[in-house]
Amino acid sequence: MTLYALFGSKQFKMPSRRKFIEKTSTYTLGLGLLGLSACSNPTDTKASMKETATQTNPISNKRPFKISLAQWSLHQNFFDKKIDHLDFAKVAREEFGIDAVEYVNGFFKDKAKDTVYLQEMKKRAADNGVQSLLVMIDGEGDLGQKDAKKRKEATENHFKWVDAAQFLGCHSIRVNAFGDGTAEEVQKAAIESMHALASYAAKANINVTIENHGGYSSDGQWLTTVMKKVNLPNFGTLPDFGNFCLEREGGERWGAPCIKEYDKYKGVKELMPFAKAVSAKSYDFDEKGNETTIDYKQMLDIVQAGGYEGYIGVEYEGKRLSEYEGVKATKALLEKLIG
Repeated sequence: MTLYALFGSKQFKMPSRRKFIEKTSTYTLGLGLLGLSACSNPTDTKASMKETATQTNPISNKRPFKISLAQWSLHQNFFDKKIDHLDFAKVAREEFGIDAVEYVNGFFKDKAKDTVYLQEMKKRAADNGVQSLLVMIDGEGDLGQKDAKKRKEATENHFKWVDAAQFLGCHSIRVNAFGDGTAEEVQKAAIESMHALASYAAKANINVTIENHGGYSSDGQWLTTVMKKVNLPNFGTLPDFGNFCLEREGGERWGAPCIKEYDKYKGVKELMPFAKAVSAKSYDFDEKGNETTIDYKQMLDIVQAGGYEGYIGVEYEGKRLSEYEGVKATKALLEKLIG
């Protein structure tokens, strides 16, 4: 997600939004859960052997995923006041048939401590049978900046969103790992602030997740190191299928053309062992309904092989289709591939 429209910072340009531990342990666990032990029974009939062979396939016909909606998919409608933030859950349910949502803090940035407003959000979600999953946090300061005082301030700025997420019934917040300096400097600073933030969030039973969101955070190995160094059970990743730009022209954080990109499939694969949520970024679709820039089947194979079971968030960010059409196209593609 781009942040210029949300926070007006000069460094942002409008608009664009935007593990790998050996998978042996996950694969082995998956096989055990799917009934591999049946293969050792010498009395199995041909039918049961065929059934067992199907069960042991790590990429099954029916994937263990549900579909949620990221609020950024409709950002222009929110900016243009065509949708009120309080109606997001209703729109997700009535327009798209989606029963879980991911909020963006910029659309209610002055309401983090307003329990009356948060209660109304919670009520409207419940009234529409919609689950609130997470809050994506931007504009609260760089958690990877070298200045210790500013870094501490940025960390504490996020505390209120942990509390808001807990109030809303979410399981996570999503944060960024931005900062100025070398990869090593930003990484060291991010590890410190993420540990402090995740420690605070643990008291509220909230996860803290980092999304690959540009710069160093879009380097799968760099972000994996952050995960391992923080090493807290409520700290993880939010792999996004499309945000793998490492460097933009002019050193811009957003908007400028990407001049250096990380391999998106490698990156998602590296981040999956730590994933607590997944974002299905989309830009455009061909006449068969396939995303034109991302191989969704390959991505879902990677996500499933990583052992993930949960929601995958629709996050449309295209230009040709309208936001409503883009969300529907992304959902249709996911439904086709999930089975």
